[in-house]
Order: sequence, then structure tokens, then C-alpha cells
Amino acid sequence: MFTPVALAAALLTLSACSTIAPTPLAANELVTSTLADQNAMRQEVQAITGPLSLDEALARALKYNLDRRAKMMEESLALNQLDVSHYDMLPKLMAQAGYASRNNDKISRSRDELTGASSTSRFLSQDRDHNLFELGFTWNLLDYGLGYYGAHQQANRVLIASEKRRKAMHILMQDVRTVYWRAASAQKLRAEVEATIAVAEDALTDSRKAEAERLRSPLEALRYQRQLLENLRLLEAIDQELSSAQIELASLINAPLGQAIQIAEPDLKNADAAVLQVPVQVMEEAALAQNADLREQHYNTRVAREETRKTLARLFPNVSFSYGLKYDSDNYLVNRDWNEAGLQISFNLFNVLTGPTQLKLAEAGVKLADQRRMATQLAVLTQVHVARLQLLNARKQFDRADSIYSADIKISEIVRNRATAQAQSKLDSVSNATSAILSLLRRYQALAQVQAAEHRLLANIGLDPHIGSISELTLAQLTAQIVGSGTPWRELMSVDTLKVTPALTKPAGTVQSKP
Repeated sequence: MFTPVALAAALLTLSACSTIAPTPLAANELVTSTLADQNAMRQEVQAITGPLSLDEALARALKYNLDRRAKMMEESLALNQLDVSHYDMLPKLMAQAGYASRNNDKISRSRDELTGASSTSRFLSQDRDHNLFELGFTWNLLDYGLGYYGAHQQANRVLIASEKRRKAMHILMQDVRTVYWRAASAQKLRAEVEATIAVAEDALTDSRKAEAERLRSPLEALRYQRQLLENLRLLEAIDQELSSAQIELASLINAPLGQAIQIAEPDLKNADAAVLQVPVQVMEEAALAQNADLREQHYNTRVAREETRKTLARLFPNVSFSYGLKYDSDNYLVNRDWNEAGLQISFNLFNVLTGPTQLKLAEAGVKLADQRRMATQLAVLTQVHVARLQLLNARKQFDRADSIYSADIKISEIVRNRATAQAQSKLDSVSNATSAILSLLRRYQALAQVQAAEHRLLANIGLDPHIGSISELTLAQLTAQIVGSGTPWRELMSVDTLKVTPALTKPAGTVQSKP
């Protein structure tokens, strides 16, 4: 009876497996999931109620940006995995219960040792149906050793996740600064661009009318129109370049994409001149101590060395100890419950052959990690020097763009006054207005380059903003802490400050901008 039942169960299982087919998402499921995701994206995100300053934009990006949230969750996941890895070192305590059944009796017979004659008696030694219960304790030396080294590796992976989060934070802040100034220039220039385009279109219409009425020579009219069209092309290119700034800024700070963001009137000033007074050697020392990429490679080297220890531990003999409480409901047993203990020593003899190869492989991993760390160190020092030069050049370019803008503003004012007195043509007015708009745009662009270069240098050095736990701070508190972060270059100028600054001396797992 048991065989047909088992066969039927197996056939039923196989038939169930064969009927599994891909199931595409239904339209209502996609709509429901999309709505749920949109609600989750905007959950606890404060609405923008007034002009947005750069500091508030940075605070909103740090608190609400979705990619940053993902990095914070990765770090939290790594921390949870570390907690789980601690249990790998514990002994195993297993509780088991079972049921055994057979379709006939377990019968045995005996044979005389001397004569070899079989006994005519047959012995029934086991119930057809009986229950088994066991509570067993097992401790394995090899599992303990591998769990110990594995927990060390996972602890270093937590620190690696923290460094990745720090790097993502620097990249995010750099992107926000660049896009913010683009949005500010778009807001500043939009009205002037539209007004100048309208004047240019009117002048173009008048010129074509004059050409049609033969009031001016055709060649002069065409040259006039071409210059107007060239100015229109420049103005339209400016408008197209700046049109996406609001959307990009909204994406970085997790604001509704269709919402118009009013940018606070920015203070256009160059980078702090204190950066010129910081010795390059001080920047190098800070970068070697705090750069996120370099610290990550140090932790990767630790992981590789722990892997070598794990490989070495596998080559030793294994010792396991077990102790269990057992019970069997079989009526033919004299002792239905008993205690059982065991000690076992095992050794894989092939380890004698494969051990040296395994160790070479693990040591090669350590050498690779060391080589990557040295390459990263050189790359970091190179990035510090390049970023410093880029910042110095960007400061000069901003000063030059500011001077050109000041000159163009004066020229545009003079031309506007002459146009009012009808002593200047519309073409000259449009051309000079276009030049002034381009100068202002380049001024904003130069300032954005200064901001990006300055933050790139800060990221390469590894200086984090002095902020607390983002998840515990309100948006207003976080904005206030960013405003009061201080000037990092003045801090670096003092060797004593370099030694005691928390952002430079704290391990990456406890940086002040922790989640």
C-alpha cells in the first residue's frame, strides 16, 4: 500500500512542476505598484515653500535623494549581515522529530557461529510504525574558526559600505552645486532672453519688410538679417541649455518634477582665498588619511588577509563534539530514551596535496589587494594635485568672467540709452544685449566650475561636512548645520587642527554624516 501512495505523490509533484509557466505582470498590478512607489518616494519629504537656497538644496539632497537612501540601506544591510555572522561561531542546537513506517515487519533470523546452521526461529525486532525525537548539540572547531574570520571580513565590509556612502555623498553634493547654479542662471536669464528674442524677432520682421519694399539694398538687408539670426541662434541655444536645469535639480532633491522651483537670489562670490594658503603636503596627508577610495582599499586588503587565514584554517584537522537526547517509540526497544555523546576528528588527506596551492591563491589575493591599494594611493595623490590646479584655474576664470560681465553691462547700458534716444539700431541693441546675456551666463558657469572644483578637491581630500545623523535631524536643523560647517581650508592650515579634526581622525564607520 505504501508504494502506490508514494508513487502517486511523486507523479502529482512532477505534474505540478511541469505546469509552472511565466506570468507577466497585469496592467492593474503595474499601476498599483507604480502608485505605491510614488507614494514611498515622497514619504516624509517636506514641500518647498519658499525660495530655495544652496544650503537647503544640499540638505534636501542629503536627506531625500533616492540614490543616497539606497547607499544608506546598503550600509544598514551590511551591518545586519555582520550581526548575523556572529551567530556562525555558535554551536548548533538541533531539534528533530520524525515518523517511520514500513509495509511489512522487520524480521531477522540467526545463524550458529560454529556449525553455520540457520535457526528456524524468526525474530520481529521493530514496530512497523514508530516516532523518533532528538535534541542534539553539535560544536565544530572548523566552523567556529571559519565563522570567526568570516565575522572579521563582514566587519570590514561594513566599513567598505560606509566609505562607498561617503563617496556617494560627495558626488551628490558636487552634482547639486553644479545643477543649482545652472538653475539660478536659468531663472536670472529667462526674462532677459525672452525679451531680447522678442526684440530680435521684431527687428527681423522689420528688416524683411524693408527688403520687400526695396527700402534698403538686398545685400545690406541680408547681412543685417544674418546677424539677427545668429543672435537668435545664440539666445535659443542658451534657453535650451538652461531649460533642463529645474528638472535635474528636482530629481536630485527628490522634489516633484513638474513643480517650479524658485531659486533664492544667490551671492556670486569666488572660492575662499584660504585655499591658496594650504600647503600641498597638508592636502596630501589629509587625503592619505581620509580619502574614501583609499580607505576602501585598506579594508579590502584586510578582507583578503582574513581569507588567507580562512584558507589556512581549512587545512588543519577538524574536531567536532556532539551530544544529544533521543527518544524512539518503538515497543521492541528496551530503552526507548537515551543520551548519546560523540567526539570526532577528521582530516582531508587531499589537503596535503592541495594545501600549498590554496595558500598560494590566497596570498596572490593579498598581493593583488596591496597592488590595488598602492595604485589607488597614487591615483588619489594625482587627483589632489589635479583638483587643486583645476580650482585655481576656475577661480581665475571666474574673476575674468566677472570682469567681462561688468564691461558688457556698461556697454549694454550705453547702447540701451542710445536706442532710447533713437541713435542706435535694433541690431546693435540685440547684439549688445546678447553679449551681456552670454557674459552673465559664462559668469554663472564659471562660478559653477569653481563650486564643482572646490568640492571635487574636498572629496579627494576626504573632508566631510560637520553634520550629525541625517535620519535624526530635521530639514531645518540639517540646513543650519550645513550653513555652520565652517571653512575647511582654514582648518587645514593648522597642523594641530589637522590632528584633532573629527572628520579626519574618526574611522569611516563613525563619520559625522552617518545615516
